[in-house]
Amino acid sequence: MKKIIQPIVLPFWWQDLLLAVPRIVCGYFLTADFGSSKFGLPWSPAEKNLGFFEVAFWFPNDVAGYGGIFAMFPAFFAWMAAFSEAVGGLLLMLGFQTRLFSFLICCTMLVAIFMQQINQGIWNALPALVFLWVAVFGCILGSGRFGADYLITLKKST
Repeated sequence: MKKIIQPIVLPFWWQDLLLAVPRIVCGYFLTADFGSSKFGLPWSPAEKNLGFFEVAFWFPNDVAGYGGIFAMFPAFFAWMAAFSEAVGGLLLMLGFQTRLFSFLICCTMLVAIFMQQINQGIWNALPALVFLWVAVFGCILGSGRFGADYLITLKKST
């Protein structure tokens, strides 16, 4: 389990900082804007009227429209997508369980790109593409030295 959590630390602190900035910014936007409008969190907009960890009523119908396995289990996939954006974005921002949640964000963004946004043009898919690439770096490198994963593994190794 430690291998999954322990981030790759780059030779210089500024290199880790350079990779932490997009992780933190994208994590913030995922949780504060994209995810919280579909998933009930304390900072979800009040007009969405979402309970804690509740998915917006319209989202499973959108997911079912993708067809195939998404149509068979729309509530599950809607909940997982909203969770990975809202909670995954928060944990990506904090650098906690970075690889796990980066993987979930990658899966969600791939579905968003190819099942929803790409049909409306590349410019509509651009936000999901950015989140995807930041999550790919998170899958490979972890949080770097500017995240909770680094602090946790630092403590365990001493």
